[in-house]
Amino acid sequence: MISAAVAAAAVGFVPVTAQAAGPSADAGRPATATSPAATAGSAQGAGALDASAQEAAKEAAAKDVAAKLATVTAPAGTPRAAARAQQSEYFEVGMGTSTSYAHTVGLATSVATDLANSFVRYDVDWGDGTKDDESGPAAELVYLRHTYAEVGSHKITITATDLLAKVTSTTTKEVVVDGSEFTPHAPTRLLDTRDGTGTATSAGHPVAPYTTTRVKVGGNAGIPAGVTAVALNLTATNTSAAGHVIAYASGKQRPTTSNVNFAAGRTVPNLAVVPVGEDGYVELANRSEGSADLIADVTGYFTRSAAGGYTSVKPSRLVDTRQGLGTAAAGRIAGQTTFGVQIAGQGGLPAKGVTAVALNVTATGPKDSGHLTVFPSDQQAPSTSSVNFAAGQTVANSVIVPVGPDGRINVRNGAWSPADVIVDVTGYYSADGKAAYLPMEPRRMYDSRTSGLPLAGQAYHHESVWTSGRALEALVLNTTVTNPRGSGHLSVAPDPNTLADYIDGKAVRPTPPDSSVLNWTKDATVANLVQASTGGTGVVDFWNRGWEQTDLIVDLYGMYDKN
Repeated sequence: MISAAVAAAAVGFVPVTAQAAGPSADAGRPATATSPAATAGSAQGAGALDASAQEAAKEAAAKDVAAKLATVTAPAGTPRAAARAQQSEYFEVGMGTSTSYAHTVGLATSVATDLANSFVRYDVDWGDGTKDDESGPAAELVYLRHTYAEVGSHKITITATDLLAKVTSTTTKEVVVDGSEFTPHAPTRLLDTRDGTGTATSAGHPVAPYTTTRVKVGGNAGIPAGVTAVALNLTATNTSAAGHVIAYASGKQRPTTSNVNFAAGRTVPNLAVVPVGEDGYVELANRSEGSADLIADVTGYFTRSAAGGYTSVKPSRLVDTRQGLGTAAAGRIAGQTTFGVQIAGQGGLPAKGVTAVALNVTATGPKDSGHLTVFPSDQQAPSTSSVNFAAGQTVANSVIVPVGPDGRINVRNGAWSPADVIVDVTGYYSADGKAAYLPMEPRRMYDSRTSGLPLAGQAYHHESVWTSGRALEALVLNTTVTNPRGSGHLSVAPDPNTLADYIDGKAVRPTPPDSSVLNWTKDATVANLVQASTGGTGVVDFWNRGWEQTDLIVDLYGMYDKN
């Protein structure tokens, strides 16, 4: 029978309060690039995250060992005690795990035994063809950490061996890492409150002021249950007052961020990458004093299984019909017509393997109101929209769209009159993409209104995030310009300077990119999603390319982690 000393030691492993295995609360916490305190916090954040993950794994291992120990110390006469009575000695290995970053798992292990002075070798098979080993006294927890090349479920096997008695024990566990990868979806309408699509009633009705409607994502339109996030093109229309829409996971508290900003009587779209609740739903809150119709079109979703990883590229222009770039000739695209765009092999993208592409699509100089629809080349034009515009308006919107097998996409001008079209590429998804997505609870990263210092004309603002040891590929942000004194456009690009360069006063002025993220006119409020590359420094620049000052708001929704 196991000794009382060993029993007491094993029970002592159990924490008073167990922590859930997963990233720490500070993972990805934003900090401004101009704050020296943020730098110190960043260094501490990495250590804090590692310590949190290690403690979570150790606590889980302690519970596992204690549970197995309970089968030995059960009262005489119980089935468990009878089974153990047939053993001459007790030697059983326990395992606890925690996940952090997109691809990493921490593992803690120890052995409960009545062997005197037991010294144990632990052989760990991580389930991906790699193995590790570690040794230590049986009563002490051993911690190991492993980073997988791919997301998804991995079977971990630990074999513990007493080096003197040659007694062994084996335990296994399936672990799913935190990262999610992208699966393209044919553009499909999930919600339209105008006609009742996706609502609880067959008849359409607008969303009342300061109320919420729900969008079923998991288990809808061929989307599997258990998705972690979804790419939705959200549109507010028939708006009776100015306001904004907030998209967030069902079951979570409504954040203070925004996704779509609108004025009364305007139709405004914006792409959103939204976490999905455990029940498979996304909430859309109408934060205005008037009613509004809301539309949600899906173009893809994220799951914790191998699919498409993300790769950012230097923002570059693929199409500009004003100049004939990417088209047969210069000139507006006629109403009710479609043109193709070569994606594979262009703008830094590979010639093969691209499953979906992240674009910024702009309509400019339209003769009348209408919309653009972006869709894969091998499909018919869907009834969804990607960019909505009024006559004479310049409107940009981020688009994530599947790429056809020929490496092309199509753009359709759904208006009855001509319009110019601009297409900028920012990244792509592919089976060999290394970066997996980590959704976050939306949080406000920067708001120039709180500092009272608007972004001056032709100036830029730089931002950094706590990487906590991550190898970041890109950030998923929603950028909003408000209170502009004149017209202009916003550009976003990685900064060649490091955070330390800014703190030490050694930063040099970067060169702004040629691409644009959103366009505005005087006094307008305009928002657009940006999948912003962090480059090699982890610092991102936001450029006011107008000549007059404007306020800038940046909301953080998630990050792509390469590890």
